[in-house]
Amino acid sequence: MTIINKAVILAAGLGTRLIPYSKEMPKEMLPIYTNINSFPTLKPILQIIFEQLYEAGVREYCFVVGRGKRHIEDHFTPDWDFVEEIEKKGKEQHAKILSKFYEMIEDSLIVWVNQPRPRGTGDAIYQAKRFVEDDVFFAVAGDNIYLGKNVFLDLVKYYLKYRNGFLTVKNVKYGKNYGIIEYSKNVEEDIVKVKRIVEKPKHPPSNLANTSLYIMFPEIFSLIEKCKPSPRGEIEITDAVQMFIDDQNDVYAYIVRDAYWIDVGNPLSYLKATLYSLKLSDKEAKMLDKVYEILKSKPSDPH
Repeated sequence: MTIINKAVILAAGLGTRLIPYSKEMPKEMLPIYTNINSFPTLKPILQIIFEQLYEAGVREYCFVVGRGKRHIEDHFTPDWDFVEEIEKKGKEQHAKILSKFYEMIEDSLIVWVNQPRPRGTGDAIYQAKRFVEDDVFFAVAGDNIYLGKNVFLDLVKYYLKYRNGFLTVKNVKYGKNYGIIEYSKNVEEDIVKVKRIVEKPKHPPSNLANTSLYIMFPEIFSLIEKCKPSPRGEIEITDAVQMFIDDQNDVYAYIVRDAYWIDVGNPLSYLKATLYSLKLSDKEAKMLDKVYEILKSKPSDPH
């Protein structure tokens, strides 16, 4: 029996830091490299997330989308005529890759839910309430991706062991720029018990950043209903998670150490995701980190 069969994938953000590209094309559809049997190809970030979830056993998906996201629905609609056409043109490898993706889609239930207004991650997840019903589910931001391993597989393993809510975290250098967790104890080497989550703290309680990939219980929806808008006017899912913890529920964080985490929210982070997807060596990756920090420190040219 599948342990976690449902996933809620958030793809309703405006992507304002990627305008003008994101005016018509969702940022979640930005492509990065994959290497299949030594055959380099490009896949949208959202497709890679879907395929990782599928590998982890998920067969029911709810995509929470907003205005102008029809490109996503089109991409996740099989077009077998196109596959046949490229096969005729001798593009057998491309046809095989696309066929495998379409077979996954046809083996899955996909639901599309609209978030009328971009009111935050908490509100976006709440739109999937009827889809989730009484099941445990994955919740994942469609513009966040781990490269180098399938983290969903690890989360399933840890959920089977602890049967509690989970989030994933990554060690970061500058905690002030992220949602940071404070934890009460180490449960094992890569698992900590979460005490609280603080958004962009002036004095970070740790260097473990929340990476917007969760295993959640359906009780989260009643807690989202109690959330008030944050200072930026949004319903934050982290507020609901904190309520869940305050109600004496255990929530654990999985510290992901051997995979790259990329939040594809701006041009520089997308560049980083693209380069990391080329499977750099550790030495090359460290050099890239230095270049990335230099580029971040340079003033932007509005022209």
